[in-house]
Amino acid sequence: MSLHARASLALGKVAVALAFAGIAVAAHADTVRVTVAHYSDATAPYFEKMARNFEKANPGTTIKIEDVNWDTLQQKLQTDISGNANADLAIVGTRWLLDFVKDDVAEPLDGYMDANFKSRFIGPFLAPGEINGKVYGLPIAASARGLYYNKDLLAKVGYPDGPKTWNDVIEASKKLKAQGIAGFGLQGKEIETDVYYYYALWTNGGDVVGKDGKAAFNSPAGIKAATLYKTMIDQGLTQPGVTGYSREDVQNLFKQGRVAMMISAPFLAKQIKKEAPNLKYGIDPIPMGTTHATYAVTDSIVMFKNSKVKKSAWKFLDYLFTKEPRVEFTTTEGFLPTTKAEATDPAFNDPDTKAFVALLPTAHFAPTVTGWEDTAKAVTDAMQSIYLGKAKPADALNAAATQANKSLGK
Repeated sequence: MSLHARASLALGKVAVALAFAGIAVAAHADTVRVTVAHYSDATAPYFEKMARNFEKANPGTTIKIEDVNWDTLQQKLQTDISGNANADLAIVGTRWLLDFVKDDVAEPLDGYMDANFKSRFIGPFLAPGEINGKVYGLPIAASARGLYYNKDLLAKVGYPDGPKTWNDVIEASKKLKAQGIAGFGLQGKEIETDVYYYYALWTNGGDVVGKDGKAAFNSPAGIKAATLYKTMIDQGLTQPGVTGYSREDVQNLFKQGRVAMMISAPFLAKQIKKEAPNLKYGIDPIPMGTTHATYAVTDSIVMFKNSKVKKSAWKFLDYLFTKEPRVEFTTTEGFLPTTKAEATDPAFNDPDTKAFVALLPTAHFAPTVTGWEDTAKAVTDAMQSIYLGKAKPADALNAAATQANKSLGK
């Protein structure tokens, strides 16, 4: 055989080998689709960066990121699931999780986790993702709620250290109104409109759902809380037209110095430093009625049962919950750490984070009950009707409780 012929034969064998290798690689190539909730303009770039980092370390696996606004996320997930077109992984509000489990679309994660993995988490933040003894969601984001106040404005009306009670908020707001400034920023539309009501409900000793599983927000404490907000609206102590303002809208008013106080999460401090660096603000507990309380919330990342690439999807989840990715995500978005390793990072040794961590002993989580989203909507609708003067607090809340109990199966 000539040298040319032998060379041709050798090249042919190499080509065949490469072709089979290509087939093998293709056969093992996985594409993991991840739907992420849009927290800020930094969300998508962060997850894209993590995806590229993971792909470099795991040749043959592709991570596709889809960034979806919170206001449309739940509906999109439901539509995608109905059409069997959902992603493999998705960020969800933890309060949605029970319904996903009930509908048998969420994958239990216990079989993927070992003891070392579970021990990464700060216990209270892992617990909300556990249902009936199984873990279905991992805490991708966590926060608590506190009262932000404009130090300069509050000092001018005699509250240099911020208001401590709802009566303080009212008195300070009356003085601010005389200066043409809205005292208390009140959210009245979109996601967490119900939660803004719970702040007053909890601090007046009430609860959303009772131990018997029935709606409890129409209790005397609940009526008192709703009346508090309605009175503030009627007296001009909030921004006008509260039902036209989402949480983000009220936050913008605060950053612009147009409202002096509002309740929000750690991420607002991050936004202020970037967008309103000259604004002097303080962070206090939510004003007290009869007791102290805050809202602690987690968002969870879940794996769906119909995923065809569960092994690769889990591997990406494992990576996301290592220290460096967690620290970058949490500090970028302004959340509280959910893992022990990230909590030790110097990035969290700042006064703002410490202020929110100090609130956790009085934290309430959203109830883990079936029909929760319908219950939250009933509360939202009731509060909007109260704010607009279409119904009295007791009537609106009683009607909402009747509706909620149907959703709660009571």
